[in-house]
Amino acid sequence: MTHERGQGQNKQTLWTMGFFLLIYLPKIILTLVLVTEDIFRVIQGTISHFMGYTDKSEFLPARRKFISQVALGLAAIPFTSLLYGITLGKYNFKVKNKTLFFPDLPESFDGTTITQISDIHSGSFDDREKIEYAINLINEQQSDLVLFTGDIVNTHAKEMLPWIDVFKKIHNPVLGKYSVLGNHDYGEYFHWDSQSDKDKNFDEIKGLHTQIDFKLLLNENVELKKGNDSIKLIGVENWGIHFKKVGDLVKASEGVAKEDFKILMSHDPSHWENEIKHHENNYHLTLSGHTHGFQFGIEIPGWLKWSPVQYVYKQWAGLYENMGRYVYVNRGFGFHAYPGRVGIMPEITVIELKKGEKVV
Repeated sequence: MTHERGQGQNKQTLWTMGFFLLIYLPKIILTLVLVTEDIFRVIQGTISHFMGYTDKSEFLPARRKFISQVALGLAAIPFTSLLYGITLGKYNFKVKNKTLFFPDLPESFDGTTITQISDIHSGSFDDREKIEYAINLINEQQSDLVLFTGDIVNTHAKEMLPWIDVFKKIHNPVLGKYSVLGNHDYGEYFHWDSQSDKDKNFDEIKGLHTQIDFKLLLNENVELKKGNDSIKLIGVENWGIHFKKVGDLVKASEGVAKEDFKILMSHDPSHWENEIKHHENNYHLTLSGHTHGFQFGIEIPGWLKWSPVQYVYKQWAGLYENMGRYVYVNRGFGFHAYPGRVGIMPEITVIELKKGEKVV
């Protein structure tokens, strides 16, 4: 998902990309089908010409009406899908519920619920009513803990200013609201006039989290207490195999023991794949985002789950496990690059922690 670095992501570039895909993707599919038929027509015409099967003045067989109709039908699929994604799909918020079992979960945290959101990308929003609806959905979950796993803006801190009052309405749960940074929060995808301008924007982005009542964790951890028990919540800055690496797991885990129950927030799921899942410190649950599920794919629960992004990220949407350690990759709250969603809907995740073994 790229855009013009000189301008940064904005509504104009979003809609430009949307119209480009809407116009040209169906044409590409139509062309591929018709060109494929033309290749066969040439082959058939060549054979018929030299074998004397047809009048030599009619080298190419006529294009078959059926193939043209099939081509138009196939081209209509991406056109209607992309149009739906732009008009309705991008705000078709879904609540995804998961229950995870851990034998060593402290007793007092049995039944604790976590609401996770990720990838807000506030600079892309264009419908206040839909965003307010999504915030209401978050509050309806009445979770014990609310976590936001990065990318509050596309590039500039000012993108979030019209939405602060809306996100400030997210309820304050008993265990608090915490957040981390994502790759877009560092202002890397923009040509700044000076380093000081970039630094100022970054400081303002960090300040946005305070303005919406989230505690931003910058390579640090906090202790969450419930009853006589406690768990560790750890937040790292962005660490990505393809993007900025400033996350410091060692620093973020200072004072955390191997036997502590841990929830880790790390924006990019490639961090889990490359450092976390086999780590000797045993990070029980990692919460990530970043991929958006490419905002395009097919999900039929229990049958099919596909997106082009799976060829880049091993963990790209939903829950993944490795020897009792989990990562959950949120599909994202907002949208970026393409101003819509097809098949991969914006997500509010609710995870319930249970003590014990998973019942198969």
